[in-house]
Amino acid sequence: MIQENLKAGKKIYFASDLHLGFPNDEESLIREKKFISWLDHIKQDAQHIFLLGDIFDFWYEYKYVIPRGFIRFQGKLAELIDSGISISFFTGNHDMWMFGYFPEQLNIPVYYDPIELQCNDLKLLIGHGDGLGPGDYKYKFLKKIFRNPLCQWLFGVLNPNIGMWIAHTWSKGKKHKKMDKGLKFYGEQEFIFQFCKEYEAKNHCDYYLFGHRHIPYELDVAENSKYINIGDWLSHFTYVEYDGQALLRKEWK
Repeated sequence: MIQENLKAGKKIYFASDLHLGFPNDEESLIREKKFISWLDHIKQDAQHIFLLGDIFDFWYEYKYVIPRGFIRFQGKLAELIDSGISISFFTGNHDMWMFGYFPEQLNIPVYYDPIELQCNDLKLLIGHGDGLGPGDYKYKFLKKIFRNPLCQWLFGVLNPNIGMWIAHTWSKGKKHKKMDKGLKFYGEQEFIFQFCKEYEAKNHCDYYLFGHRHIPYELDVAENSKYINIGDWLSHFTYVEYDGQALLRKEWK
């Protein structure tokens, strides 16, 4: 569990699914600059910023190599950390291969699974959301392979130019197919919502906050419990803020 005592006049912010690198450098840079403009805006009152996965469309840390680009974003994170703002990074299904670079170079902890956040009297469960709930067995099988240390090592043996090319080709191909089909909202049959219902039956949380689905929406899990999907920064440019009184989803324009 993460404990956070919100100071007077400060806020906690949540964002996810920026997918830096998709679909090309030019369009990615536009979103990167837009996201940085949001970070510049919130730095005046931000106490903690939670990045809930798929911030990068692909990320793999070789021993001496990290993916090319995103230098403006990384520089802004370093600036915010140096100013005293806390940042936490959750991996998603596109950037799960994060290891020591962010903790060691930027002082940003990396989380690989959902975790409870206790902020004042509010209790949340936060994470990316991939692989939760029933169904989606194909992805759950792939996720076990991708997170297997031997498989990660074998991928790391590849020349970075080859490894990055394979990963970007596979990632962009799957995402283009999803974008072409459109994202369908399944209501209370959503896998993540089903997970929230199961979790709530055993351990109460006031809010369940996830990304992954790219669709901003809210559903009541129980009488005093709500699931919020943040949305994304591909189409909706949405985020969530908590000021100690209310937890609200907003759009950055």
